[in-house]
Amino acid sequence: MAHLSDIEIARAASKKPIQEIGARLGIPPEHLLPYGHDKAKVGQGFIDGLQGNATGKLILVTAINPTPAGEGKTTTTVGLGDGLNRIGRRAAICIREASLGPNFGMKGGAAGGGYAQVVPMEDMNLHFTGDFHAITSAHSLLAAMIDNHIYWGNALEIDTRRVVWRRVVDMNDRALRQITCSLGGVANGFPRESGFDITVASEVMAILCLARDLADLEKRLGDMIVAYRRDRSPVHARDIGADGAMTVLLKDAMQPNLVQTLENNPAFVHGGPFANIAHGCNSVTATATALKLADYVVTEAGFGADLGAEKFLNIKCRKAGLAPSCVVVVATVRAMKMNGGVAKADLGPENVAAVRKGCPNLGRHIENIKSFGVPVVVAINHFVTDTEAEVQAVRDYVAEQGAEAIVSRHWELGSAGAEDLARKVAEIADADMANFAPIYPDDMGLFDKIDTIAKRIYRADEVLADKKIRDQLRQWEEQGYGHLPVCMAKTQYSFSTDPSLRGAPTGHSVPVREVRLSAGAGFVVAICGEIMTMPGLPSRPAAEAIRLNEAGDIEGLF
Repeated sequence: MAHLSDIEIARAASKKPIQEIGARLGIPPEHLLPYGHDKAKVGQGFIDGLQGNATGKLILVTAINPTPAGEGKTTTTVGLGDGLNRIGRRAAICIREASLGPNFGMKGGAAGGGYAQVVPMEDMNLHFTGDFHAITSAHSLLAAMIDNHIYWGNALEIDTRRVVWRRVVDMNDRALRQITCSLGGVANGFPRESGFDITVASEVMAILCLARDLADLEKRLGDMIVAYRRDRSPVHARDIGADGAMTVLLKDAMQPNLVQTLENNPAFVHGGPFANIAHGCNSVTATATALKLADYVVTEAGFGADLGAEKFLNIKCRKAGLAPSCVVVVATVRAMKMNGGVAKADLGPENVAAVRKGCPNLGRHIENIKSFGVPVVVAINHFVTDTEAEVQAVRDYVAEQGAEAIVSRHWELGSAGAEDLARKVAEIADADMANFAPIYPDDMGLFDKIDTIAKRIYRADEVLADKKIRDQLRQWEEQGYGHLPVCMAKTQYSFSTDPSLRGAPTGHSVPVREVRLSAGAGFVVAICGEIMTMPGLPSRPAAEAIRLNEAGDIEGLF
């Protein structure tokens, strides 16, 4: 069984009609808007009609810093959700949608793996229900309307040198990072510099994932700052008159998508901001809806806990009034070895010393999560090459950190392999042990918030930011944005801004290259080190191996 590829396993799945999955959560069929037989959007009317407070327990799945060895965070999220259902708990999972850029680049899909997957995997990793296309279109409409406004007389007196609204496309295309647009003469407008980000980095994506309903969505879209005048006063999307039409384009995209796991358990898949350049969590709408319909909701936040979990706890939970009952940190023996200095090609043989040497990366994540007042469980995502001595080394290390590490074999065995993890997580969640609080208050200064994350989460000695950046932060505080949380854009591979610095580095500096105000989303982005908001493709893109076979099935997608 285990030799089948993820896509072969997904294709062989015995899926149930999506109406049956909805019925398990008490969603009547008339409130499901089907996209085929195996996926549907949950109607806004049903969501608006849900009465009372959310009673479900929220469980966050995060991980150590990613390595080429693989950690399996989404796979663990799915396996844990299936495991909770297997032991008789009513659980739903909430994950993000996949971006086309990484699918055709190097990261692959976002539907789990092995026997812990969400299906239909191929649809989820491609166009799905069109949410990302709607976000791209709404973003592009605003970009077109800004340049059109300037062309037809510029009544708002926009300084064309200070248009901050870039363009987006859901693909890795480094050639578009910096462009000059409106070339070709008078009929094409006024030439200026611009650039493209990947769609998942769009503020529209962040807003879709943080908005409570359509009215909140429209207000946030209107609040976005798109340009400045010569006197540095801001121009908003509502000044351009784009917020209404953008909301229309996003009306269906705002509704969460319901699908199922391989074991026919409910899964909400909605939104997809990256955690290294955005806030990295699925939508508040999906999470809040799930918490009213299920007793346990398992969600994930992107990349390592220094990025996704930090933003989930400091941004999403703060903004949405959520509080997790338990956090699961995913680790693998293979990744511990890589953090201990072993090359990917040499991960096969047993190396307990390297495992121990790599464990401090895991230890720091445990310590960081605990600082938010939330109990931690470590899930050792099992690989067939793991030896008992290596696994025991991780268990012993985690016990020294005051937590428990549980081996989970969901990739190989599905829910049967996740029972131990599910029981432990349910035990902790039911005990109401969490005393959650963000690590900085709203009224702390913006630079101090950046400094707090850099020192308390990354263990940096200092933040390097020149006068221009500090002045910009002070100006935003004077304009009334000082209460906003900060969203750190940083490499996912290290606690530092140097992707090659593995383990648990100390004594490093965090250089802030640029700051961006996302007034609609409700946070300030600090771009650190060399991180790019438009990724590039690797030398051998995954796209080279993706094709249709003679039977018309997709091959190479993972």
